[in-house]
Amino acid sequence: MELTEIKQILNKHNEKLLNIRGSLDLENKETNIQEYEEMMVDPSFWDDQNKAQEIINKNNALKSVVNDFYNLENQIEDLYTTIELLQEEYDEDMHKALESDLKTINKDIEQFELNLLLNGEHDENNAILELHPGAGGTESQDWGSMLLRMYQRFAEHKGFKVETLDYQNGDEAGIKSVTLLIKGHNAYGYLRAEKGVHRLVRISPFDSSGRRHTSFVSCEVTPEFNNEKIEIEVNSEDISVDTYRASGAGGQHVNTTDSAVRITHQPTGIVVTCQNERSQIKNREQAMKMLKAKLYQRELEEQAAALNEIRGEQKEIGWGSQIRSYVFHPYAMVKDHRTNEETGNTSAVMDGEIDPFIDAYLRSQLNEQS
Repeated sequence: MELTEIKQILNKHNEKLLNIRGSLDLENKETNIQEYEEMMVDPSFWDDQNKAQEIINKNNALKSVVNDFYNLENQIEDLYTTIELLQEEYDEDMHKALESDLKTINKDIEQFELNLLLNGEHDENNAILELHPGAGGTESQDWGSMLLRMYQRFAEHKGFKVETLDYQNGDEAGIKSVTLLIKGHNAYGYLRAEKGVHRLVRISPFDSSGRRHTSFVSCEVTPEFNNEKIEIEVNSEDISVDTYRASGAGGQHVNTTDSAVRITHQPTGIVVTCQNERSQIKNREQAMKMLKAKLYQRELEEQAAALNEIRGEQKEIGWGSQIRSYVFHPYAMVKDHRTNEETGNTSAVMDGEIDPFIDAYLRSQLNEQS
């Protein structure tokens, strides 16, 4: 790549950063960071541990944005300096390093822009992700296990931690259902893009005739809320609690005691299950936490639906709408029906590389809001 071409790309990046700087309000963010850090050195800071942790998380999030922005500016300045050096005295190795650094900053800026899109009220929260295979028996249940691996790999790429809260084995293969708690900054912000029905088209390995099958799995994603902030009361007469033996993929408590808990909220029909902990009491606490989160999320969605009706907007709400198709036969393609983002590299997608779909979805949401 010619130096003039590299400089043109850098000029575009520099212009983009100038526009971003104008919307970031860096001075205000730096003031907030200073105020938070002054609070953190106060001897009474840890008197309220939940509030202290909340302040630390807010401070870390602000510092991440500010530091990342300044790092990008510094990288661009360094690349401009390298171009000047090469114009004065050409060096082939330095030129190759410049091209490599340009590719790096291209990705860094894209990632920075994506992170800025994660500015929803609950985007920074952990995510509770549930997979439920549709009709189709073993075929759909196997598709569920493939999606489970995809999201586990995605979480691994992002450095998120994954806890399996509930796991129901399929009849012959795959899963009947699974609930994951995915922990990490902006976990919900990313994974909310995955809420909906995922469709698979392939030659079934379970069909001796080698016929093509279509399978569906619904993915439900809820932010993990701090229950102290959720003003949701659950009346004991509105719920039924069942216990059963855990049937997950391991752990000494599995299949030894009736430690797993299922809670059904009668007025709404919402069902939550948890079998992650050894103790029935702890599983019940976690299940109640999940129930409150679902009820709170339902309340937020109802408010959004009412607002959309007032505005005259026609939008599907809920997890019943098909969002993405994964076609393995007669051709290879994964396509998101909301954004038309697509790729022929199905193996990479199934290995957790779903960032392009999430990126396209978040950008489409930003365009709708603007």
